[in-house]
Amino acid sequence: MDTEVYSFALKNALNGIQKICPDVKNTFIFREDGEIVAGDENTPEETIVRAIDALDGMLEKADVADGVEHIVFEGSKGRLNVSQIDDLYLVTVTSNEADANYVNTVARVLVSTVLKSLEKINPAPLKDDSDRLHTEPEDSIIKHAERPEEETVEMAETPEHEEHLESKEKPESIVPEAPVNQFIVENIGGFLLPGDTVRIDNDILLQWKEMYEDRKIEEAEVETFGGKSTRCKLKSIKDSKYEGKGIIQIPEKVQNVLDIRKGELVKVKPVIG
Repeated sequence: MDTEVYSFALKNALNGIQKICPDVKNTFIFREDGEIVAGDENTPEETIVRAIDALDGMLEKADVADGVEHIVFEGSKGRLNVSQIDDLYLVTVTSNEADANYVNTVARVLVSTVLKSLEKINPAPLKDDSDRLHTEPEDSIIKHAERPEEETVEMAETPEHEEHLESKEKPESIVPEAPVNQFIVENIGGFLLPGDTVRIDNDILLQWKEMYEDRKIEEAEVETFGGKSTRCKLKSIKDSKYEGKGIIQIPEKVQNVLDIRKGELVKVKPVIG
C-alpha cells in the first residue's frame, strides 16, 4: 500500500482521538527503529522527533520487562501513555485530569480498527516486470509470424549464433558461506524491544551487508556450544558502552529457549534473505 495513504489514514485516526478525548494534547505513532508513521495535525514533526529520542532514552534506563504492552509516564504537567499495537507504538500525551483508561481504550480501538481496515483493502502487489517480458505485444507476434521459415532455420544452425547465445548466459553468482561470530551474552529488556530480537555491533552488521551486497539480513541464528539454536530478528546495539566489545544483547525469553545466561559465549551467523 502507498505509504502516504497509510499515514493519512492513521493521521485521521489520531485526529479522531483528540476530538473524542479533548484532554489529549498530542498523539503520534512510530516504529521501534524511530521511524515516524503518523502524527496528529497539531503536533509538529520536530516535536515528535524530540519526544521519540527522549522516550527511547527513558525506556532504556527504566529497564521495562519484556511483554509489556502499555506503559505510563506521569509528570507534574501531564501524562504520557505508550501502547504497543502490532509492530507500532502509539503515544498519547494528556493532562493529569484525563481518564487514562478511557483515553487508552479509545486510542487503541480507533488505531486498531484503521489498521485492520488497511489490511483488508491492501491491494495485491504489482506483477513483476519479468512477467511483462514474457508477454509480447500483438504486433510483435505478427512480425514473428511473417518471418520466412528458412530464416529461422538458418539462424538455428549457425554456430556463431549459438556462441552468441552462450556468451549472454551469466554465470550463477556464488553466495559466500555465512560467517560465524562469537559473542558474549548480555541481558536486555525494554518496552521497545520485542522478545525475539537480539542486538549486536553495528560494525558487524555492516560487514555482513557488504559481504552479501543486495541480500537482506534481518535475522540471525544464535547457537550455543551445547548445540541449541534459534533464529532471532536482528538489530544494532544502541548503547555505546557495549560497542566493539563482542557483546550480543539477548532478551530473557530467548535466553530461556537456549538455556543460557549473561556472560556465556554463543555463536551467531546471519540468515541470508
